This record gives sequence, structure tokens and C-alpha cells, in this order.
Amino acid sequence: MKILIITDAWYPQVNGVCRTLKNLGEQLKILNHQVEYIEPGQFLTIPMPKYNEIRLAINVWPKVGKMIKTCNPDIIHIATEGPIGIAAKRYCVKNKLKFTTSYHTQFDKYLKLYYPYLPIKLVQKFLKNFHNQAEKILVTTKSMKEELIKMGFDENKMVVWTRGADHGSFKDAKKIPLQYKRPIYLYVGRVSIEKNIRAFLDLDLEGTKLVVGKGPDLDKLKEEYPDVVFKGERTNGELASYFASSDVFVFPSKTDTFGIVIIEALQCGLPVAAYPVEGPKDIFEGMKTGALNNDLRKAALDALKINRQSCIEHAKKYTWANCTKIFLEHISPIIKA
Repeated sequence: MKILIITDAWYPQVNGVCRTLKNLGEQLKILNHQVEYIEPGQFLTIPMPKYNEIRLAINVWPKVGKMIKTCNPDIIHIATEGPIGIAAKRYCVKNKLKFTTSYHTQFDKYLKLYYPYLPIKLVQKFLKNFHNQAEKILVTTKSMKEELIKMGFDENKMVVWTRGADHGSFKDAKKIPLQYKRPIYLYVGRVSIEKNIRAFLDLDLEGTKLVVGKGPDLDKLKEEYPDVVFKGERTNGELASYFASSDVFVFPSKTDTFGIVIIEALQCGLPVAAYPVEGPKDIFEGMKTGALNNDLRKAALDALKINRQSCIEHAKKYTWANCTKIFLEHISPIIKA
């Protein structure tokens, strides 16, 4: 099959959406499917207000429609609700083309953080209307599905679509000597307001807080928290080594729909501390490889007691092959209809 993936999030951005779509494409190609992308690098772009690292396409219409027509795909999957995704959905609806969507980001919560006076109900109405026109809506977790039902998403169209982390250096992370006071509490991810990173940085913990990542708040937080070690962005084997060499991974976000970075930490044998919210509570449901608590400090201290090998074993069920299998199971019937 020829599968077209349409996304407003793509490299050089570093986030879970990009990692998901890239690994999905690689797995689909292994299965002998042809994969093409429509992504921001094919358009003129401008920086997103208040978040310059993300660039938004501006000359999308009618270019997106022409690109879809030229591709002539068997499957159309619209992954995001940005300018490219909106233009693609508009083209598909106008031309009666079936398509699927996926819900990766809680934009209503994100936008409320950046633009406090924005009416959140309008954002939720837009998201509901955008996705409900799809044949299937792929969502990250069971609890996220429940939240979206409350928002008005079509329950009968939603499918839980899990994630993976079994790639590259995370399979065999090498420890490195970190010359910091133990225990080492690690955060990996974007350094930005929606990640709730201050909840981690403000914790009263003995040892060292280590932050790996970049984002719009990095310079400001460096000044405010001189005792925290900020390492900037790290990739591949170096990032995996930070996971393997730390004592606890602290995931303070309350807005992520899954948290691929949690699985990456587990795969490197690193116990996780997090809030009991969508994403973490689904990953750790019935398991003892994560410490979830509304008191994040207590969760971090409890995580120190978790067996590292059990983390590695837990991570094994989250594979990109399984992620791709679920994707194919719910798009294949569409082209046969």
C-alpha cells in the first residue's frame, strides 16, 4: 500500500510526535509499504508565537491538495491539527476521501498555558470537529480516550494506539561516570512551560537534579536554579547513557498524552516518578516499575526503591512493531470499503 502521513510536526523538532511518525514510517517500509510524508519542510514557515523552535507552514492551500492528488495514496493519515493538517482535512472532506487522524497533543491545555485568556471551550470544539470527521481516531491511551469522550469525541471512532521505544542505543545503553552527588534525579524533554518542569526543580531532594533537553525556558531556568545541572540537548547513545547512569527519571508533565520518554527511561533500567495522570497511569497500570503520586517528592523517593531490571522487562512490551501493527489494523479496512 501507499501510505501518506500528513504532519505539522517534523524534524528538526525533537518530540514524541516526530519520533512516533518516523518510527512508524520505518516499520511500514520494513513491511514493504510505500510511505510518503507531507511535512513543514516542504512549505514556507514562520516561527510559532512564543515557541520559536516550532515553525508553522503558511502557504498550505491549495498546495496540500495538489500534493495529495499527486501522491495518489491508498491511505491518508492526518497526524496533527496545524495548518497542514487543517488543509489536508479540508481537501479530503471536499473530495470525499477517507482518512484517519491521531491525537498526540492536548492543545487545549497547552494553549491555555501560553494564552491564559483564550476560551478553552472553543479550542476543544475545534479539536472535536477536526477529528470526528475521520474514519478512525487513534489515541495514545485508555485514559486519554475517556477524557476525549467527555470533550465530545466520537467514542465509536477512537482506537487506543500505543507507542514504542525499542530503537537504537536504548536497546543497550552504556553507563557513564556522572560526577555528581547521588542520587541523581533526571529530567529529559523539552524545557518549556507545558512540561511543568518547575514542579521537579522545586523539589526538596538530596543529591543532584539533572536536566537534559532544550526549549524556550532553558536560559531563564538556568538563572533561577543555579544548583541544577543543565546539559542541553543530547541524542542517541549519549542520551541513553544519561538514562542508564542516573537513579530516578522524574516526569513532571501533566499534559502529555503518553510520554515516550518514560519508555526510553525504563528500557535503560531507570525507575520513573510521575504524577498519576494520563500517560503515566496507563503505562504503569498494575505494575511496580513506576512510582506515581500527587506528591512528586514522595514519588521520586519511592522510585529509588524500584528494581532496575524490572523496568527493563516492563519496557519490552512497548515496541514500534506493535505500534505499527495497531496502526495497520485500523487503517486497512478503510481502503477495502
